[in-house]
Amino acid sequence: MTRSKKCVDRTDAAAQQARVRTLNDQLRRTGVGGRVVLTAGIAALSAEDLVKVLQAIAAFEAFDKDNDPWGERDCALLYVGDKQVFFKIDYYDLALSNLSPDPADPAVTIRIMTVMLAEEY
Repeated sequence: MTRSKKCVDRTDAAAQQARVRTLNDQLRRTGVGGRVVLTAGIAALSAEDLVKVLQAIAAFEAFDKDNDPWGERDCALLYVGDKQVFFKIDYYDLALSNLSPDPADPAVTIRIMTVMLAEEY
């Protein structure tokens, strides 16, 4: 019995989405697998507040259809104390000049997680 091309395409897409999600979670939780960029507002925080922000992002699990419509866990808006913080993960090619041709493949992708205060957006 063979599977239809449509079924295979959906299976491949789901596997790719799961791989992207795993890679994004790794960067968000550990800082491994990409680069983390802090905006001026985040960089100006005290060391203690910066640690709290990064820990809150690492622990964030409240992804839903509203803040994660593609199931990639690539961005969220959250409160850390009285600060509203936003993080976004983007996928670039190795030259950092274009989008990645395949965000599920770390061999051709550089992930960049930008962390900013909401008012800097």
